[in-house]
Amino acid sequence: MSRFWNTKTRQIEPYVAGEQPGNPSEWIKLNTNENPYPPSPAVTEAIMNELYAGTDMDSEKVGNRVLKVSNTVLREVGDVLRFYPNPDADDFLEAICERFSLRREQVFAGNGSDEILAFSFIAFWDRDRPVMAPAVSYSFYPVYADIFDIPLKRVPMTNGLEVDVDGIISGDGGVVIANPNAPTSVALTLHDIRRILDSRRNEVVLVDEAYIDYGGESAITLLPEYENLLVVRTLSKSYSLAGMRVGFAAGSPELIEGLRRVRDSFNSYPLDRLAIAAGAAAIRDIDYFEESREMVLSTRARTAAELCSLGFRMPDSSTNFLFVTHPDHAAKDIFMHLRERKMLVRYFNKPDIDNYLRITIGTDKEMDLLVSALKEILAEE
Repeated sequence: MSRFWNTKTRQIEPYVAGEQPGNPSEWIKLNTNENPYPPSPAVTEAIMNELYAGTDMDSEKVGNRVLKVSNTVLREVGDVLRFYPNPDADDFLEAICERFSLRREQVFAGNGSDEILAFSFIAFWDRDRPVMAPAVSYSFYPVYADIFDIPLKRVPMTNGLEVDVDGIISGDGGVVIANPNAPTSVALTLHDIRRILDSRRNEVVLVDEAYIDYGGESAITLLPEYENLLVVRTLSKSYSLAGMRVGFAAGSPELIEGLRRVRDSFNSYPLDRLAIAAGAAAIRDIDYFEESREMVLSTRARTAAELCSLGFRMPDSSTNFLFVTHPDHAAKDIFMHLRERKMLVRYFNKPDIDNYLRITIGTDKEMDLLVSALKEILAEE
């Protein structure tokens, strides 16, 4: 430990992201829940249009990805980046409002959902206003609670992998919950979300919907009824924009204003110009979104059936991943054998889930290779 670290830095246990190999093209990478398909072509077009705005490059040349341009044009293209972006990400949030029938004062943009989650912990909870979360959930929640000195009560799961709604209702304080849950892949019904909201009329209930497009019902539809509801979404998964870091929150104007106050005390320009353009284009291309989503869902169903035939067990998934265990083979051993074959899945060495693997849904070819490798591994052990 460094002598320069303060007490908080020495004591904190940081969030650990999934492994990122040096050359991803050499691996089958099914460990970080990225979308196996590229974003909408409209996203690339929007980025190029933003870069070339104000230059003499016409759309045809931009579309053909001109590789050789003069130094003057290069300076003109780069010139747009010397200006700060719109601080409120207006075009992106206008697209969100159009898509989800929301008002402008109900939405907020951030660098992926993680930044918005951090802002939420700062804005709504503190030592005197604790927060509750399921014991098995997104592992960033306890990190935020720790770094911001917020008491966090972790509610034990029921039946191993299910969120204990009654346990949350019987407690006190705010609530942060992933729905569908990660890493278990199980979704709560809107009825259960309502029960939690009704039990916390004077506390914020944050519903993290990173995976909602792959199953479950969005709590966005409940916003007219609940001033204490904040829904946080990301474009990293179902919109294929993990590399752009784009997220948004939807809630009552007073909750959104709370997020704005924190943002403007920390980072007043959260989304860059290209991220704003990319996010708006992705949200508006509904046809492409539906097409790529359906491909993931189809592959998920087929892969789940094949893994079940190999003896794996898993809950019904409402996400773009499967959370699997095998009664006769240790998850850690399977994880290591897959890694030796340059296949990455996620293993969590944590209580209650240390014999499970989280497997992101890739392309059909990637999942076929995974199943073939698992057949070999199970036969060898």
